[in-house]
Amino acid sequence: MIRKLLVANRGEIARRVFATCRALGVATVAVHSDADADAPYVAEADEAVRLPGNSPVETYLRMELILDAARRTGADAVHPGYGFLAEHAGFAAAVTDAGLTWVGPPAGAIAAMGDKIAAKELLAGAGVPMLPTWTDRDEVTDFPVLVKASAGGGGRGMRIVRDPADLPAAVDSARREAAAAFGDGTVFVERYVERGRHVEVQIFGDTHGTVVALGERDCSIQRRHQKIVEEAPAVLPDGVRERLHAAAVAAGRAVDYVGAGTVEFLLAPTGEFFFLEMNTRLQVEHPVTEAVTGLDLVRLQLLVAEGGALPVPATPPVDGHAIEVRLCAEDPTQGFRPATGTLHRFAVPGVVGGFTPTRGLRLDSGVGTGSTVGVHYDSMLAKLVAWAPTRAEAARLLAGALARAELHGVATNRDLLVRVLRSAEFGAARVDTGFLDVHPEVFAPLLPAARLPQVALAAALAGAAARRAAAPVLAGLPSGWRNVPALPQVVRYAGPGGEEIEVRYRLDRSGALADWSTDPPAPATGAAATGGPPADGRATPDPPAADVPPAVALVTAAPDRVLLDVAGVRQVFRVHRAGSVVFVDGPDGAAELTELPHFPLPRAATAAGSLLAPLPGTVSRVHVEAGQRVAAGDLLLTLEAMKLEHPVLAPTDGVVADLPVSAGGQVETGAVLAVVNPEEAPR
Repeated sequence: MIRKLLVANRGEIARRVFATCRALGVATVAVHSDADADAPYVAEADEAVRLPGNSPVETYLRMELILDAARRTGADAVHPGYGFLAEHAGFAAAVTDAGLTWVGPPAGAIAAMGDKIAAKELLAGAGVPMLPTWTDRDEVTDFPVLVKASAGGGGRGMRIVRDPADLPAAVDSARREAAAAFGDGTVFVERYVERGRHVEVQIFGDTHGTVVALGERDCSIQRRHQKIVEEAPAVLPDGVRERLHAAAVAAGRAVDYVGAGTVEFLLAPTGEFFFLEMNTRLQVEHPVTEAVTGLDLVRLQLLVAEGGALPVPATPPVDGHAIEVRLCAEDPTQGFRPATGTLHRFAVPGVVGGFTPTRGLRLDSGVGTGSTVGVHYDSMLAKLVAWAPTRAEAARLLAGALARAELHGVATNRDLLVRVLRSAEFGAARVDTGFLDVHPEVFAPLLPAARLPQVALAAALAGAAARRAAAPVLAGLPSGWRNVPALPQVVRYAGPGGEEIEVRYRLDRSGALADWSTDPPAPATGAAATGGPPADGRATPDPPAADVPPAVALVTAAPDRVLLDVAGVRQVFRVHRAGSVVFVDGPDGAAELTELPHFPLPRAATAAGSLLAPLPGTVSRVHVEAGQRVAAGDLLLTLEAMKLEHPVLAPTDGVVADLPVSAGGQVETGAVLAVVNPEEAPR
C-alpha cells in the first residue's frame, strides 16, 4: 500500500490530492518553485521540496528533480496531477523504473494517446467515430477547419480557420504556441463542426481488465478553446448517452487503460458524435462527476495504483446535477488578458466543503487571501462547483455565490460566468462551443454604469468613517460636516475602466447626508463599455449614468460597511480598502476604485503613440524594426505570459519611431513596447 505520496504538480490539484490522502492516512510531499514557496498547497503538505527557479521548464518539468525529491523524502508513489508531466509517457516510465508507484495509466497508454494523430488512427480501428483529419496543410480542402496541437490540450495551439488563405499563418502560430506549452510543435488539422457541443466521458480502468464509464460531462462553453463552464450529467438526445459511453469504453479497452481518463467527443446538432482526444489523466472538471456519483476519483486512482479492483458498478447511478466554473485571473476591460497582482481578499459565501465530493457548494482553490498571482503559470485561480437536485437549482446556487463573492486585488472573469449561468439560453441548455460568439450580452459587467455613482458615494462615506474612527481628537464630530456649508467634501476616484469619478457630498450637523452629486464617467468605448474583448465587436454597453442622481439617504456608515437608502430601498455596500484602492461589493455587482490624491505629483509623460505592456511577460518575437512603416493591425511583436501568446498590433498606419524591447526580454506592466507615430492625412 502507498505510504507517502509526492504530487508532481502545484495549486489546487495538489491540494485536491492531499485532501484525499489525509482522509486515507497517506503522508504527502509537495514540490514547489520559488514563486510558489508560500502557496497554500505547500503549507498543507507534510513535507515540501524546493525546485529552484520559477518557469515550468526549470521546475515542474524537471523529471530528475522530482524523482530526487521523492528519493530524499522517502516517498513511495507519485501522482502527476494534471498538466506539466501528467501525460508524459517518459515520466511515467521513469517513476516506475525508480521503483515507485505511478498513480496514473501505464506509459504505453499515455504514449498511444499522447500523439493525437496516431490515437485517431488507433481508435478508428476500434470503431470510434472520427472527423476528417489532415497532417499536411496543403491537402486541406474542407473548410472551416480547426488547427490542433498533437501533443497537448487545454486549448493551447488551437486555431479556427475559415478562409484557406489564413491557414499557413494559423499553423505557424499554433506550432509556436504548442512548442512553448508542450515542448512539441506538431500540429494537425481537422474539420470544424459548427454549433458542436463538447461532451466527454469519464472512464476508469483497473489492472484486472475492467473499464467502466462513470458518466459524462458537457464542457461546451469555452473561450479561446478553453473550458470555463462544465456540468454533469450532459443534457443529451435520446439514445446518445449509451452510444457515447460505449465508444468511450471501447477507446479505453483499445489501450488496456488503467486509472482515470477522459474520452472527449464533439456532438453535432444531428446527434452524431466524433472522437476529439483522450486525456490520460484526471481532468480539471472531475468534481462535477464526483458530485453526481458520490465517488472520490482520487481515492479510486490510489486504489487502482495499488492493484485493487474497481469497487463500482459498470453504470454507477447519477443523482442530481452539478455545474463547475473556472474562476480565472483575467481582466475584462483588456480583452480578458491574464491578470496579475495580490489577492487582498478571496472569499466565497456558502461554501460547505472543498477538494472532496460535496453536496451544495464546493470550492477547489489554489489561492487564498494574500496570495500573489504571477505570470509563470496559467490563470485559473479556483473552481467553484454547485450540486443541487436539478440543473436549474444548481445554476442559481452557483451564480448567486459567484455574484456575492469578494474577489479583491486581481481582475477575474466572475461577471462573465455569472451572466452565462443566468442567461436564458444556458437555462434552456441551448449551448455549443460557439456560445460566447453569439451572446455578446454576457460580456457586460454585472454592475450597470448607472450605479457607479452610488458605489463611489459608498466608498467615500466608508473612507470618511475610517478617518473618523482613527481620529485622535474630535472623533465624535460628523465626518464631512463643515462650518461653511456651501463647500462639500470632494473625493476623486479612478473607476473600473480608468475613467475619473468625482464625488461631492455634504453632511448636516446630525451626520445625515444633506446632499451629494458626482461627475459621472464619460460613456466608455470598446472593452471598458462592454466587458467583452474589444477586437470581437461583441458590444452591449450599459446605459450611461443618469444626469440627476437618485434620492439617497445615509442610514449608517462604517469603515467596512455602508447602508444607503436609495429611492426608498435600503442597500448594503461592503467596503474593503487596500492602500489607495477601494473594493466595493454591492447588491448589483462589484467595483474597484482607486482614490486619487487631492494634489497629484507631476510625472513624466508617455510619448504619444506608445504601446504599453498590458501585463508582465516575455517578448517572444519581434516582427518589425525601428523606422519601419506599418499599417493599422500589423503584428509588431508577441508577448508571452501565463502560457499564452498576446499579439501587439499597430493601432494606426504610421512609422515605428521607437522599439525599446527585443526578443527574450522581460517586461513589466506598463512598459513601453513600441512607439508608432501615425501618418499625417494628406492635405
